[in-house]
Amino acid sequence: MDEVPMHRDVWTGVAPLPWSDSTNELADVVERVACELARTAAERDRAGGTALEQRQLLRGSGLLTLAVPAAWGGQEARWPAIFSAVRRLAQADSSLAHLFGFQHLQVASVLLFGSPAQQERYLGATVRQGWFWGNAVNARDTRLVATRTARGWRLDGVKSFCSGARDSDVLNVSFAVGDSPQERLFAVVPTDRAGIAVGDDWDNMGQRQTDSGTVLFDGVEVLHEEVLGPPGAASSPHATLRNLIGQVILTEIYLGNAQGALAQALQYTQTQVQPRAMAGVERAVDDGLLQLRVGEHWAALRSATALADEANHAFERAWQRGSALTAQERGQLGMDVAAARVTAGRTALQVSSQIFELMGARATTASLALDRYWRNVRVHTLHDPLDYRSKSMGRWLLTGEVPDPYGYG
Repeated sequence: MDEVPMHRDVWTGVAPLPWSDSTNELADVVERVACELARTAAERDRAGGTALEQRQLLRGSGLLTLAVPAAWGGQEARWPAIFSAVRRLAQADSSLAHLFGFQHLQVASVLLFGSPAQQERYLGATVRQGWFWGNAVNARDTRLVATRTARGWRLDGVKSFCSGARDSDVLNVSFAVGDSPQERLFAVVPTDRAGIAVGDDWDNMGQRQTDSGTVLFDGVEVLHEEVLGPPGAASSPHATLRNLIGQVILTEIYLGNAQGALAQALQYTQTQVQPRAMAGVERAVDDGLLQLRVGEHWAALRSATALADEANHAFERAWQRGSALTAQERGQLGMDVAAARVTAGRTALQVSSQIFELMGARATTASLALDRYWRNVRVHTLHDPLDYRSKSMGRWLLTGEVPDPYGYG
């Protein structure tokens, strides 16, 4: 089955992207990129590896600079627009949507943690030189050791889950120099710096072209001026919004996979499925049980999408608050984001696994790779289990205690 464009009318109220001002041109670019990614998504999912051609497509699209302020040549798009772009790309190709989303997460790191001079330097270069950012920031992997030097720091060890590191121009690298959140530093380091080796060891069942393997550091020099700050990573409630951006990106990837899966299932059922003998109808689309299942999936997705859109706009309001954002406001936002993520994750697992009940056994052929939607969601929902998200919401409701802003929330 050929990849098909998203049925835009199915998602009324979700799809046009909420760009500010120069809207139509940017929305058209997102749509063109999504359609091009969809064309080869199933084939590339089977192949795995680094999607060099598709990464170059993103580089040339101009979309990698959406979060960069206009002062440094970027498009200064609002966050709901960026998140919606992640969702649309995930409908087509979850791996490239992941890399696209994490590009903006690294840009946000510079905006939240860096000094004005660092913002001008790194974000200006992102625009002028077309940088694609990778990362080595997994806080739970403590194998990277930082040693102080006269010029800055020396890094030795390894980081895992380094999405987008292969074929990147620069890396956002985090390392601990003490036990408190205030002693976790972030630095911007060229990927080709001496001593850095990006592994080709990502071989998981989903998100197969995110290159989320390991990066090795062998005597890598990090200069003082490459460490982001002031204000730095743990400087204010506003600075901790970085963690929530990562959570929202995952939410959008869940939703995009679910929407892409349902759109594929609708097209396949309309054109390929023969009616079940026991249904007593001449066309599969007239089967009442199939209609019931499609309606349930669509309603669940609309609900999850509405909740995510609400959280995304709340995030934009918090972002605009800047240094005035309070810890309590940040905590409330964290719960809004958690609710959206839990709902989107569980809905996406349901939809992406149950589409085969609509399409039948023939749809399980490997050539279609329609299981990739479930595999992508299943990998990401294990990042930090959804049950713990729900538990944190319950704790907040019962005790008023918000999650640790320096952890995953």
